[in-house]
Amino acid sequence: MTTTLTPRAHTVARKWFLVDAQDQVLGRLATQVATILRGKHKVAFTPHLDLGDHVVVVNADKVRLTGKKLTDKTYRWHSGYIGGLREVSAARMLARHPERVVEWAVQGMLPKGRLGRAMARKLKVYRGAEHPHAAQRPEPLALRGRAAR
Repeated sequence: MTTTLTPRAHTVARKWFLVDAQDQVLGRLATQVATILRGKHKVAFTPHLDLGDHVVVVNADKVRLTGKKLTDKTYRWHSGYIGGLREVSAARMLARHPERVVEWAVQGMLPKGRLGRAMARKLKVYRGAEHPHAAQRPEPLALRGRAAR
């Protein structure tokens, strides 16, 4: 009888990946980043463990939204106080906080709860091309799919 080896979270070798979001479609970018954060690209993937790698996303302000999403898509959040509902269009959110647009798109594709929050902490998003993670030597990640035409 063979036994299945379950990987331990502290024994996992985590890598760092660099993703350039320039001219990438937001949803397609987010699915591939969420796959890396979750660890589904690894042979030893286990759904209940955080085995994923770190991802650094640069040029978040140059991400693309298809169709009429710039005007029709709205981001909503609530402060918790009476009348504290806030609504912002995707165009305004992309202009003011492009990092948040990418973060929220990826977080929506991760598990909910403690495990998903742990995975989301390994995501670093930056507006421009500069990032402070050069010491980790992130490998450039080639995204699947086609770039902007």
